[in-house]
Amino acid sequence: MKILDKIALVLFSSIMLIISVILCLLIFGWVELSSVNTFFKFLLNDNLSSNITLGISIILMLLSIKCIFFDYNTKQDTMLEKGVLLENENGKLLISRETIQNLVNGVIKKCKSAEEVTTKVILSKENKVDIEVTMYVLQDAIIKDLSNNLQIQIKETIKKSLDLDVRQVNIKIKNVAQSQQIVQE
Repeated sequence: MKILDKIALVLFSSIMLIISVILCLLIFGWVELSSVNTFFKFLLNDNLSSNITLGISIILMLLSIKCIFFDYNTKQDTMLEKGVLLENENGKLLISRETIQNLVNGVIKKCKSAEEVTTKVILSKENKVDIEVTMYVLQDAIIKDLSNNLQIQIKETIKKSLDLDVRQVNIKIKNVAQSQQIVQE
């Protein structure tokens, strides 16, 4: 969120709070309607205060139009949701999350002890990649060695294929089962 958007949000929130408090005070009878009316008459009758009120009103109207009709997301934020955007002197390259997931799944398919794999790719603005893998393993698998090898192979494959740095590969072993049990589930 940009600084102007934050300022607009704080201003509108503050104004809505003040209006809500005034309305509650009026409803409960703790403040007379005539005193609020007198205050607003003072604001509008005095030349200096009416000019200040007009200026603030115009600024608030412009901010409200900006907040209603213009999107907060920048192009780069939108691209980040879709994938990783790489730029060089020749142009741009957008690597989608699905591409990274397919690379990871390809590495895992080569491993005979891993079954039923789901992959989640988390991207940062600095083009850093975090990968979360959830899978079943076969009963004869050595989980520590399997996970370590997969983490290394996944990082190397993504670095080699896409020239992206993988910050971490988190592996969650969902269950240990024989291959016949996995197919039946």
